[in-house]
Parts: sequence; structure tokens; C-alpha cells
Amino acid sequence: MTLEAENPANGAIMAAHPPKLVRRKRGTSKPSTFWRIRGDIPKWLYYLLAAISVTMPFAIWVALRATNQVNEIFLPTPSAVWSAAKDYVSGGDVFSDSRASLQRVMIGYGIAILISVPLGLGMGTFKSVQGLFEPVIGLVRYLPATAFVPLLIVWTGVGDKEKIALIALGTVFFNTLMTANVVWQVPSELIKVSQTLGASTFSVFRKVIFPHAIPGMIDSIRVNLAAAWNLIVVAELVAAQDGLGYRITRAQKFLHIDQIFVVLIVIGIIGLSMDIALRTLRNRLAPWSQM
Repeated sequence: MTLEAENPANGAIMAAHPPKLVRRKRGTSKPSTFWRIRGDIPKWLYYLLAAISVTMPFAIWVALRATNQVNEIFLPTPSAVWSAAKDYVSGGDVFSDSRASLQRVMIGYGIAILISVPLGLGMGTFKSVQGLFEPVIGLVRYLPATAFVPLLIVWTGVGDKEKIALIALGTVFFNTLMTANVVWQVPSELIKVSQTLGASTFSVFRKVIFPHAIPGMIDSIRVNLAAAWNLIVVAELVAAQDGLGYRITRAQKFLHIDQIFVVLIVIGIIGLSMDIALRTLRNRLAPWSQM
């Protein structure tokens, strides 16, 4: 006997309120090209967005000056900056200042890399090395490098040694921990499989850990390179006779804001060029990591 026969009221209720058909969800709609997670976009769209990214600050700058929203003393016109740039280049100071700052950055940051990369590799590979160095590095990295300027002046004087030491001190600890973090992310399955197949500790490090960590280590160097350029400007604010930071200090004394803009643009161009070179190196050494 059916349920309706046992209780006629049920049949009447079902007739009055028929059940709704529930459709099976077939997943969310496909996202647009712009919002596709890690999806490729057309080259024309990429270059268009890149052009917008570059021109947007310049457009805002022009708009602020055209509407006189900011006094010209604090925000010079693009034409004034262009005129100052031509004078800076024609006088030859841009080349001597850039060479002095670049030399200090390369030496100081090079020392930091020579220390941080091997130390970070050791911390990321061996728990013993991690336990020995991570606590003290984790503590020291919170101390601002600029606070050591008076000590570095007392220890090394006011020459290039103080500036090089400041760059090395301000970048070595961060690059060490970032390198160690990259090594920690090497899949443990790869290491265990290699050990199961009889590979020695040195072979696992040389053929598994180090190659897998190369892209991340170069990216860490790229990130901390920006910090090195920030520190060189700070270092050259104190008792310097040349360099891009020295040029900023000299322009600030006489309120030559247009010259400061020129130096900032020069620093940006040099930094971007070095970043592109490091990214090219990463793509050559680890083509599988290209973005």
C-alpha cells in the first residue's frame, strides 16, 4: 500500500506543492582573462598594463602641476626636471656619482651575499646549523642598520669602509633568512627518495637541494638589492664627497628639488637594470622557474 493510500492528505499536499527539481552545480563560471589565477594573458594586454603602470605616476604628476595643487618649490614641473637632468648629464657628474655609488653597493652587497648564501644554505639543510645561527640572526635583524652609523664611523672612519659596512650589515641577515626559507621549501619527498636510492649527504645537497633552491636564492638577492640601494643613499648622507646620496644632500641644502628628482630617477634606472640582469640570470640557470 502506498503512502498516499495510507494517508490521502499526503497526496493532496504533494499535488498542491510539487517538489522542486534541484539542478546539480556544474562549477563556477570561467573567470575572465584579467582575473584568471596564474593564467596567461595576451601579450598585447600585458604590454598595455605595463604601459599604464609606467605612465600613471607621470600622469598624476602632470595633473598636480597643471592644476597647481602643489607648490612648485616642493613639486617641480616635468620640464624643470628635464632641464636639470640635461645639466646633470652634460656636466658629467651623473657618471662619477653613479660609478661611486654603484661601486659601494657592489662591494658591500657582494660581501653580504658571500656570507648569507652559504649560511642560509646551511641553515636550511641542517637543523644543527639552524639551531646555532637562527636565534641570534632573528634577534639582530630587527636592529635598524642606520642605528649602527655612529658605531661604524667610530670603528671604520668616514670613508668608503663605513658605507660598505653599512650596506653589508643592513642586508646580510635578511638575505640569510630568506635563503634559508627557500631551502626549507625544497620538497622533503625529493630528499627522501634520493637517500633511499643511496645518495650521500653531499650528493643530495649538490644534485637536489642546491639546484631546487637556485631560483629562490636569486629572487632573494633581487629583493634585498633594493634595500642595498636604500642604504647607500643613507650612507652617503654622512661625510661623502661623491655619490648619488651625496648629490641628494647637496640639492636639499639649496632646495633644488628638481635635482633630487633626477637623482631618484637615476637610482631607479640603475636598480631596475640590475634587477633585470638578475632575473635573466635566474631564467638561464633555472628555465623551469620562469614567470
